[in-house]
Amino acid sequence: MSNRQHPPLYVHACGSHSALGASHTEIHQHLQQGSSPYMQISSDWLNDGSDTVVGIAAGKLPEIDQRFIHQNTRNNRLALSALLQMQNEVNQAIQHYGADRIAVLVGTSTSGIADGEHAIQTWQTEGELPKSFDYHQQEMANTSRFIADFFGITGPNYTISTACSSSGRVYLSAQRLLKAGLVDAVIVGGADTLCKLTLNGFYGLEALSHQLCNPFSDNRNGINIGEAAAFMLLSYQKPQEQHNCVALLGVGDSSDAHHISAPHPEGKGAEQAMRKALDSAGLTPQDIGYINAHGTATRLNDEMEAKAIERVFGQSIPVSSTKPLTGHTLGAASAIEAAICWHILQHHLPVPFQVNDGKCDKFSIALAKPNTQLTQPAILSNSFAFGGNNISLIFGYPND
Repeated sequence: MSNRQHPPLYVHACGSHSALGASHTEIHQHLQQGSSPYMQISSDWLNDGSDTVVGIAAGKLPEIDQRFIHQNTRNNRLALSALLQMQNEVNQAIQHYGADRIAVLVGTSTSGIADGEHAIQTWQTEGELPKSFDYHQQEMANTSRFIADFFGITGPNYTISTACSSSGRVYLSAQRLLKAGLVDAVIVGGADTLCKLTLNGFYGLEALSHQLCNPFSDNRNGINIGEAAAFMLLSYQKPQEQHNCVALLGVGDSSDAHHISAPHPEGKGAEQAMRKALDSAGLTPQDIGYINAHGTATRLNDEMEAKAIERVFGQSIPVSSTKPLTGHTLGAASAIEAAICWHILQHHLPVPFQVNDGKCDKFSIALAKPNTQLTQPAILSNSFAFGGNNISLIFGYPND
């Protein structure tokens, strides 16, 4: 182990809601059984009526008060569902540090676009927009502004939208804000909800699967889209009430700009992000016990990611993609997978095993099997986006 470039950022709370569920019981059950009933076949989303599999954040979402009517979107209600799980810790941080010393950083790629789609449909059928619709609901900054308004936080708040790396990028921004001394704590995460714009966009790229996605299989044929929200409260201060404190140990990023929608075929940007995350954390490849791969199940992504992982980590560290359990949650992908990493570490769960058809002869990485335990107390999680915008996060137990 080498010297870390950045001190650990302790996770004081974590809340999430996705096709894995919203409660710890549901999340742990679905992770360990390798399936979720909320990954469902639907013909409601594609313009030609074709079937596709979507990951649904099931259950009733909380209502948003009339004070925030211009922020009342499904995206924000889903975000609120995750945030209410950590409301006590956020309120304690506000009391301890002050509302102006906390930042809100959010990643999303859709914001309230689904509500805009509904408003246009209403206009087409009834000749006017719904009275509840406000254009501000579609703005990318809407969710970060809503969270700040909801908690009465007056520190920095902004949204990052870099496609599928959006809610990973905010962890890097949080690290920088805290290091600069501009804030003392950060609410960090992401939210994205299902909408026809993204589903039909990926369908147009011939990247969408009509069945449950099949990461790292020789027979993989595309992604499933899901919706999710996941947030953490981070600070340099170690939680006194926790014994084994989970922390963000390192962050690595890259922008290889190989192609607008295709990754570099050799995974050069992915490799750079993973190596930078290890350097940031002061860890070696042998210190990582599990890799949560981006693993979209597209032909190009899985091939390049496997190559990059093998070059950095060899063939012994267990790897899996959790997208068959959540769908690809786009701008929220990094955040929901960070939450999965937190659950594994915080609750000492086996690592998620790779769900596919077993046809994996072309890949020389160690795909995780059922009941695989962490051999090292650190997890690396990847997210790779359009334009070669890459992010790798490392979570674990810091050596204080």
